[in-house]
Amino acid sequence: QVHLVESGGGLVQAGGSLRLSCEASRNIFSRNSMAWYRQAPGKQRELVATIGDGGSTVYADSVKGRFTISRENGKSTVYLQMNSLKPEDTAVYLCHTTYGLYRNDLWGQGTQVTVSS
Repeated sequence: QVHLVESGGGLVQAGGSLRLSCEASRNIFSRNSMAWYRQAPGKQRELVATIGDGGSTVYADSVKGRFTISRENGKSTVYLQMNSLKPEDTAVYLCHTTYGLYRNDLWGQGTQVTVSS
């Protein structure tokens, strides 16, 4: 069985911080890149950040310098530390990876982040 389970969303004022967590089943975590996406109402889903199995990271321009993605292999968990949050960061944040021979897509259920002005 494979799964991704996000947590850590909530309501925060502009300028505040949140840390999101995504726990993955062990059989898919260790050798796979992990990513955070977000989707705001009426907008397309967009890539926020990725982290490779070796720890290399890539960020969307809109979050560079404010967000940090990291992974803790012993806990099969990927994190997204979000600082200096802005109202435009409001969205459902989703964890993503691919697994298996055919690189099947796997999404978590999402966690809501709301930033008030």
